[in-house]
Amino acid sequence: MQLHHLRDAHDPVLDDYRSLTDTALRRVREPAGGLYIAESAKVIERALQAGHRPRSMLTQQKWTDAVAELLGQRDVPVYVVTDEVAEQLTGFAVHRGVMAAMHRPEPARLQHLLSQIDTERSRIAVLEGLTDHTNVGAIFRSAAALGVDAVLVSPTCADPLYRRAVRVSMGTVFQVPWTRIDRWPDGIDDLRSAGYLVAGMTLGHGAITLDDLVAQSPERLALIFGTEGDGIRPETDRLLDRRVTIPMMGGVDSLNVAAASAVAFYATR
Repeated sequence: MQLHHLRDAHDPVLDDYRSLTDTALRRVREPAGGLYIAESAKVIERALQAGHRPRSMLTQQKWTDAVAELLGQRDVPVYVVTDEVAEQLTGFAVHRGVMAAMHRPEPARLQHLLSQIDTERSRIAVLEGLTDHTNVGAIFRSAAALGVDAVLVSPTCADPLYRRAVRVSMGTVFQVPWTRIDRWPDGIDDLRSAGYLVAGMTLGHGAITLDDLVAQSPERLALIFGTEGDGIRPETDRLLDRRVTIPMMGGVDSLNVAAASAVAFYATR
C-alpha cells in the first residue's frame, strides 16, 4: 500500500470522500464517477472477497496496521488524515476506522443474471421505487440470510451501493447477485419468460394471503415490493400474476417494507 499523510481537507485527491452526507450530490456523483464508498473493515473485506477493486482508502494513523492487513499485497493509495480533517471532509465524525472508494462493477444484464440461477427452486426480489437506502440495505441483508437468489431494482429505486445501503446490509449487497431493470414494468415479461410467477406484496383488491401463496408452492417466484408510502404502482399491479398480503392483527394494516420482505422471504424459503 502507499501511505499519504494529508492535512488539508480541500486536497483534490480526497474528492471521492467529499460531502458524503449530501445524498442528492452522491446519487449523481458516485455512479457517474464509477465508484461507491465502502465503510468499515468488515464491509470492505466483503467487497474485496467479492472481487471488487479499491481505488483508494481513507483512514487515521491508529488504523494503518489494520488497513495493511486488509489490503494484503494490493498496491492502493491510503490517505491518512486526522479525525478533524476526516469530519471536515466527509461531513460526519468517522468512527469506523477506514473507508474505501471502490470501483463500481459493471451491472449484469437481466437475462444473464437470471440464466446464472441454476437452483431447482428459485426466489428473487424486485424493489420498485424504494427511496430509503436503509430499507434497501436491510432487504439485501434479509435476502442473503434467507437464501434469496437475486435482487432486481427498478430504474427509480435507491442505489444499493450507496454508503448507507452498503453499511446497513453489512456488505451482503456484495453477496447477493443484483442488477437494475432498465425497462420497468415491461421487465415483468422477462421474468415470466424465465419461468417466474410474479407476485406483488400489496393490500390491493383480490390479494391472497402469504400463507395461500406458500401453499401454491411455485418453483420460481418473483416477489415485488413497492415504495414505502404508496406501494406498488398501478401499472405494475395490472401485470401481476398474484397479489399477496401478510395477514395482520392488532389493528395494524401493514409493515415497513424491510420487515415485510423479511417475513415474505422466511415464509417462502
